[in-house]
Amino acid sequence: MADVVSSPAPEWPFLAVRRGVPLGLALLAVIGALLNNAWQGWFLLLLVGCLAEVWPTFTRGNTYLRNRRAIVRWDGLWTYVFRPLARFLGHEETWILSFCAWNNRRVQEVFKTRPARNALILLPHCIQLARCKADIFEDLKNCYECGLCPVGDTFEAGLQNRWNVRISNRSHKAYREAREFQPDLIVAVSCADRLLKGLTKLAEVPCFVLPLQLPHGMCVDTTYSVPNLIAAMETLVERKPSEDSKVQPLQCEGIA
Repeated sequence: MADVVSSPAPEWPFLAVRRGVPLGLALLAVIGALLNNAWQGWFLLLLVGCLAEVWPTFTRGNTYLRNRRAIVRWDGLWTYVFRPLARFLGHEETWILSFCAWNNRRVQEVFKTRPARNALILLPHCIQLARCKADIFEDLKNCYECGLCPVGDTFEAGLQNRWNVRISNRSHKAYREAREFQPDLIVAVSCADRLLKGLTKLAEVPCFVLPLQLPHGMCVDTTYSVPNLIAAMETLVERKPSEDSKVQPLQCEGIA
């Protein structure tokens, strides 16, 4: 299946570890059971455990949605466990984004055939220029639409398509608002670390995630691909009849 948007990192590094480690141990268990009759029972028990561990990576559709909370949290645990090694090798962000790409793949497989009806877009406050005085936290309509940051293009797309958009400067408030909104799909934009945290914190809600670009460092004048956001929404979300937009940004509560 073709991707909705191009992934910033390949999914195969995460999938190679997530499937490769238990399958490798399963193979060793088979060999051990064949070569050592005295320990055969223990080796067979290890084999069953390894196969049970890898099985969730093959679930799809309704089975995946029903068990998503457990699946994503367990996949997230794998990501956290191997994160120090990835950091040591200099590929920490690539490792996290590989997990995100695998998550996106499975979410696409569900919603490309039956689009979401109540989707929510979550955006971080740092996409607004640091020097901008527009009070977009109170109302996105306050955006000056100068074209210097992604806020204006996002706001225009939200109005045209009646998308529900939230801009937040606090992760915990974004999670709370998302749960209160009760979406059937979240499309979230953030840095790699926050995407990993968000996926595991909101594991019960299918999330399609897009990474921030950080040309000036963390939390300062960040940006992201608005076309990729639009492509994801148009592909995964049911189109609504034209009427007034329901853009409801979060209120500012300080610095994230």
